[in-house]
Amino acid sequence: MSTARARPPRQARPTAPPLPSFESLDETHRQILQVLDELEGLAHMLARPGSDGPAAELAARACRFFNGPARGHHEAEETYVFPSLLAGAPAELLAQVRRLQQDHNWLEEDWLELEPHLQAVAQGYCSGHAAFLGAALPEFTALYHEHIAVEELMIYPEARRRRAVQGTAA
Repeated sequence: MSTARARPPRQARPTAPPLPSFESLDETHRQILQVLDELEGLAHMLARPGSDGPAAELAARACRFFNGPARGHHEAEETYVFPSLLAGAPAELLAQVRRLQQDHNWLEEDWLELEPHLQAVAQGYCSGHAAFLGAALPEFTALYHEHIAVEELMIYPEARRRRAVQGTAA
């Protein structure tokens, strides 16, 4: 015979944030690709006289996005998507998740190099940044495109499948 032990009630605490939906993660991917497409022509824009205003607006928008929603997106993947895939993952899946984690580090490193140049352009200091941005943005863009492809073709489908098996709404 067991008796229930009397214990004081637990203190109320804030509601846990909901798991991000895959639709939300997919939407952020669409936004990332859109901003990258816009940034593609920034170096050429900076080389044209009279384009400082549009270049500054684009640079400011990119800074807001990559400092906000894009970073939040990576944090959500690291917190909610990747851990469930690492548990008992086949070698190929494990290698791809580890690759994506490394990509997040590289994307952050790239961003830390890009951001000061984009912030300068956003503040109207447009001269002198076209060469750096022309060289650095294609590398940043290529890594993001590869990263998103791996997530959407391999990682998200498996994460969705695992959530469905666990009965967790996605």
